[in-house]
Amino acid sequence: MTEPGSRPSTSALSKVPQVTVFFWVIKVLCTTVGETASDFLDTNVGLGLTGTAVAAGVCLAIVLVVQLGLKRYTPPVYWLAVVLISVFGTLITDILTDSLKFPLEASTILFSVALGLTFAAWYASEKTLSIHSIFTRKREAFYWLAILFTFALGTATGDLVAEKLGVGYLGTGILVVGIIAATAVAWRLGMDPVLSFWIAYILTRPLGASLGDYLSQARADGGLGLGATVTSAVFLVAILAVVIYLAVTRKDQNAEPEAPAQPRRPGVVRQVVAVVTVLVALGIAGYYLRNAQLQRQATSASTATRPLGNLSAFRTLATELTSAVHAGDWTAAKAKADDLEHDWDSAQAKLQRMNPAKWTQMDDAIDAVLKHVRASQDAAATASSVEAFRRVIETLDPN
Repeated sequence: MTEPGSRPSTSALSKVPQVTVFFWVIKVLCTTVGETASDFLDTNVGLGLTGTAVAAGVCLAIVLVVQLGLKRYTPPVYWLAVVLISVFGTLITDILTDSLKFPLEASTILFSVALGLTFAAWYASEKTLSIHSIFTRKREAFYWLAILFTFALGTATGDLVAEKLGVGYLGTGILVVGIIAATAVAWRLGMDPVLSFWIAYILTRPLGASLGDYLSQARADGGLGLGATVTSAVFLVAILAVVIYLAVTRKDQNAEPEAPAQPRRPGVVRQVVAVVTVLVALGIAGYYLRNAQLQRQATSASTATRPLGNLSAFRTLATELTSAVHAGDWTAAKAKADDLEHDWDSAQAKLQRMNPAKWTQMDDAIDAVLKHVRASQDAAATASSVEAFRRVIETLDPN
């Protein structure tokens, strides 16, 4: 999807690339890296969410200072900024969800409002939201702020659908592809190009995240088993290769002569209102229908003596974790911790509805286990956290 925009009557050069197939390919690659790299730094390196966010934030600030100081679009700097803002935007939502226990529904609303206000302020100031009009630092500041919120919103929406509503990463990816395809068809039929662009840009975040999770998750969990390290490395190499190609060929740089500002197309406001209304209505309807379905499943699976149903799979993981920790095999322990986190996230959609209080009790116990196993510095404290987790399971599922 390409989209026209207005240009100031100066000789300024564009600070962003042309929207070509290369743009969308790198965007999805960057989004995937944002998901897998944040997981790699958080889990594999052991920085934790806060440490990873600080490191990514500092690097992003440095790169954005360089980017804002440039006079024209420079592929390596621009796409490095996108990769870093993808990681940072992902972490903002993850910290709200995992550390601050902020509901994904609230995060989705919060970032939707923040993005909407950013667009409103941008348009009120510059009379255009076209990325082909990025010729001044003011417009570029609006642009990068909007990009940050698109990544945070895409993360919140994707996690809400994939995890909390239990659709799964692959299912979420297929759903997003369908919406992007519908947007592309609507664009071909006359929908405003700028509106089409930003819808697709937001949706590539959950698409890339779904792709990253599908590639990195273990085969037993429905993925291809590449792991976060290999997936991040492969996609970073792919991004580097495409960026080098674009830097040499300049295929995504605008060589067209300056054009006068284009008048606003009639009916754009009506299109925006109509599209936003349809997306919100479908989203709310889908949310409540899926919630009702999950609630029926939860009600049928829970009992007074087993408020979270059958927890035998988690009991097995706890036993395997205990054996790995006592043996001092931290590699195996971390692998089992990854399995525990994945299985618990996958089960959240149903288990949380069975008994929210008991689910929180299990969730807190699992968080403690993951923290100690991944730190892998104190065997006694780690074994104690796993044993506490086992006791919680026995309390909730004594059979």
